[in-house]
Amino acid sequence: MDQSPYALPAVILVSVITVAIATYGVRLARTTSDFLVASRTISPGWNAAAISGEYLSAASFLGIAGLVMKFGVDVLWYPVGFAAGYLALLLFVAAPLRRSGAFTLPDFAEARLGSRRLRALATVFVVFIGWLYLVPQFQGAGLTLGTVTGAPYWVGAVVVALVVTGNVASGGMRSITFVQAFQYWLKLTAIAFPIAFLLLHWNADGRPALAPPEKPAFSKVTEVAIDDPVRVTVSAPTTVRVRGTVDGERVDGALALTVGAHQFDRDTTVTFPARALVPHVDGVSALDGLSWLTPTSEQDGSHALFGTYSLILATFLGTMGLPHVLVRFYTNPDGRAARRTTLVVLVLLGGFYLFPAVYGVLGRVYAPQLLMTGETDAVVLVLPGAAIGGVVGEALGGLVAAGAFAAFLSTASGLLVSVAGVLSTDVLGRGSVRDFRRAALFAGLIPLVLALQVSALDVSQVVGLAFAVAASSFCPLLVLGIWWRRLTDVGAAAGLAVGGGAAVSAVIVAVVGPELTGWPAALVAQPAAWSVPLAFASMIVVSLLTQHRLPGDVGATMLRLHAPEALRLSLPGARPRLR
Repeated sequence: MDQSPYALPAVILVSVITVAIATYGVRLARTTSDFLVASRTISPGWNAAAISGEYLSAASFLGIAGLVMKFGVDVLWYPVGFAAGYLALLLFVAAPLRRSGAFTLPDFAEARLGSRRLRALATVFVVFIGWLYLVPQFQGAGLTLGTVTGAPYWVGAVVVALVVTGNVASGGMRSITFVQAFQYWLKLTAIAFPIAFLLLHWNADGRPALAPPEKPAFSKVTEVAIDDPVRVTVSAPTTVRVRGTVDGERVDGALALTVGAHQFDRDTTVTFPARALVPHVDGVSALDGLSWLTPTSEQDGSHALFGTYSLILATFLGTMGLPHVLVRFYTNPDGRAARRTTLVVLVLLGGFYLFPAVYGVLGRVYAPQLLMTGETDAVVLVLPGAAIGGVVGEALGGLVAAGAFAAFLSTASGLLVSVAGVLSTDVLGRGSVRDFRRAALFAGLIPLVLALQVSALDVSQVVGLAFAVAASSFCPLLVLGIWWRRLTDVGAAAGLAVGGGAAVSAVIVAVVGPELTGWPAALVAQPAAWSVPLAFASMIVVSLLTQHRLPGDVGATMLRLHAPEALRLSLPGARPRLR
C-alpha cells in the first residue's frame, strides 16, 4: 500500500513533543504523591482532557473503524459503550471514590474492608488488566509505524514502550497529565480534519465520497499480500498476477480467476488490475451495496444477539473497573471536581466517537483490499491517501499517523502509571519515588515482550476482553463497596476470584486456546454476560453468609464515602505506606 512521506516525520514530531511536555512536568514532580496522584491538584478541565486522552486508545482510534468496515453497524455498540460507561461512573463511583482518599484500587479495597489479603488479590487484577490492555497499545504502535513507513512491526512497539516508560518513570502522574491532555486534542484534530476533506471530496465519476458504488472495485492496480489463508468468492472473471498458492496449486504469473470460490494460501501475493471488482471474503458481511450496514447482518451467526448484549455490558460496566481510568479521579481536589470532570469527559468522548464509523464506511470504497489481508485496523491510516491521493492525501496521512501514535502513547502512559503505582506500593517496595521508577521499568517490559509475540491478535478483541475482566472484578467491588454496607472482605474476594477469574480464563482460552465454534466460541469471545452476574452473585451470597466479618466501623466508613466534602472526612487507612 502507498506510504505517506510525511508519516515518519509526523510520528517523530509527536514523540519529541511528548518527551518535551513530559520533561516540563518532571520539574513539578517531587513527592510520591506527585508521582501517584499529582498531589490531587488537577482541575476538572485538565483532568477531563487527560482522561479522554488516555481513554482513546488503539481500539478507539484504529479498531472501531476497522470493525465497522468489516462487520457493519453492529459494532457501533463499542463506541456507545465506551462513552456511556462514564455515565455509570458519574452516577455511582466518581465522587465517593475520590472521597475515599485512596491512591490505588488496592488502597480502596483495604480501607473499605480492612483486609490485607483482599488488597493482594486486587493488586493481581490491577496488574493483569493493565498488562492485558498495554499489549494492544504496543501492538497497534507496531501496526501503525509499519503501515505508514514500512518499518518492521517491532520498531513501533519498542519506540512507544521506551518513550512511555521513560516519561512515567521520570515524572509519574504529574508529568503525564500534561502529555495526555495535549494528546487528546491532537487525536481529535487528526481524526476529524481528514474527514472534512473527505466529505468535500468528489469521486471522478461525480459521486460524493460518502456515496459508495454498488460493487466496490479497486481504484488502481493493487497488490495484496495475504499473510493468513483466506477463502474468497469472485463475482466477475478477473485476470490477476499471483506469486504463491491458489486453490492448492503453485502459481507465479498471470492467473484467470473464474466466478466462484477460490482459496489463497499463506504468503501469497495477488495483484489486481484497476477497476477489478473486489472479491467477497468468506466470514465478512457482503460487499454489495449497503447490505452490510444492516444490523445483525452476518456477524457471529446465530449468537449475534448474545454477543451484542455481552459487549454492551462489558464496555458499559468495564469503564468503572479500569484501573488507569479510576486512578485519574484520585487526582481531583474533591468529589465535586470528580463529578465535573466526568461530565466534561462525556462531552469530549462523544465528540471524538462521531468519526471512526465514517472511516469504516469509506474504507469499503477506497481500501477494500484490507478485507482480504485482514488488516482492517489500518483503514484510518490508509484512507486519506487512498481516497484523495496527491500531496493533500499524503499530508493528511501524516496527520492521521501522528494522531494514531499519540493514542498509543497516551493510553500506554495511563496504564503504566496505574500498574507502576500498585507494584511500587504492594510488590516491589513501599511506595517511594525510587520504588515507583523501578516498578515503571518492570511494568513496561512485560507487556512489550508479550506484544512482540502476539502481533496477529485483533486489537479491539483484546481491549474488549480487558473491559470484560474489569467489569467482572472491580466494577462489582466498587459498586457494592460504595453502596452496600453488608459487603464483607470474604465476599469481595469470592467475587473477584469467581467472576474475575472466569473472565481471565476466557481471555486465556481466546488468546492461546484452541479454535472454538458455536456457543463455546460466543461465551469465550464475549464473557461479560455471564461473568459479571457471576461476580455480583458471588459477592452478595458469600457476604450474606459471612456477616460476622463485617467491619465494625462500616457505618462511619459509609458516611465518609457519601458525606459532603465540607465535613472534611476521609477513610482511615486509605493511603499506602509511603516514604
